[in-house]
Amino acid sequence: QVRLEESGGGPVQAGGSLRLSCVVSGVTFSSYTMGWFRDPPGRAREFVASIRWSGDDTHYADSVKGRFTISRDNAKNTVYLQMNSLRPEDTADYFCAAAHYGAITLSEFAYTYWGQGAQVTVSS
Repeated sequence: QVRLEESGGGPVQAGGSLRLSCVVSGVTFSSYTMGWFRDPPGRAREFVASIRWSGDDTHYADSVKGRFTISRDNAKNTVYLQMNSLRPEDTADYFCAAAHYGAITLSEFAYTYWGQGAQVTVSS
């Protein structure tokens, strides 16, 4: 059974930092491109960041570039999203997703497996 489990969300003040983690089980983690997406209140799902299965390529949404960093630890089957300089507009449910040997892509439809989400609330 494939499972993606996010953690690390919560409330934070604007300018603060959070680190989201996503632990993956049930698949060979090192062969999966991992992505982070978010569902802001009242808005459509947005791409946030992605890291290629090989770890040698990353991509970020313009809105988070320079503030967020995606990384992975294959020994721990975990992908991370370090979020710095958080803004109220970063408030959303954040989801990790996995695509087998996937190319870096912004499309949610390229990802096969999804976590249940972690809520991030940034107050001004």
